[in-house]
Amino acid sequence: MSEPAQPARTARAEQTRTNIVEAALRLFREHGYDAATMRAIADAAGVATGNAYYYFSSKEDLIQEFYLRSHAEHAAACRDLLDGDDDFASRLRGTVRSLIDVLNPYHSFAATFYKNAAEPTSPLSPFSKESSAARDASIALYREVADGSSAKIDRELRAELPELLWLYSLGIVLFWVYDTSPAGERTYRVIDATVPLVDRLISLARMPVLRGTARELMALIRELRS
Repeated sequence: MSEPAQPARTARAEQTRTNIVEAALRLFREHGYDAATMRAIADAAGVATGNAYYYFSSKEDLIQEFYLRSHAEHAAACRDLLDGDDDFASRLRGTVRSLIDVLNPYHSFAATFYKNAAEPTSPLSPFSKESSAARDASIALYREVADGSSAKIDRELRAELPELLWLYSLGIVLFWVYDTSPAGERTYRVIDATVPLVDRLISLARMPVLRGTARELMALIRELRS
């Protein structure tokens, strides 16, 4: 008789976890990241503060959950595109545009939040050990962008390209953080303007005259990353 009760407890725990995350994101949007305390998040979620800490040890832990949820939403948003279009530029443009679509509801607290995330030693940094799960998932999505396309990509560049595309997307996100245009219109224009340049550079990297330069650039990137 005790075994059937376990799924119900698991479901309740998952619902509590979801309530805490959604309360945190709501408070981040309404009051900013710094002003939203764990106690306030627990109150908004209708749970005891100790219960909130049981599921999430800190606000930073909640942000890691936000990263993972945002990535899942992002991957789902561009699924039809990646399944149905093999043009590299179209795949990249649609994927990065979908990323901004997913992030737009959180623009109101983006500047204060990314101020913390930009600190090199912060666990919120996209380059931190704590962010590795979301980072790896995002890089894997950009690997799918490249590998599922019909583009002819230099063999060595192909190995590095998913991470380079992820870094490109971070640059777009940084522009979006400080974009005050309605609904991020300028950010979408930047995406539409830069994707053809990325596409062209990838094509040029296959040319013998530029292949050596491309390899030197990739070696430099590897050195900076190590």
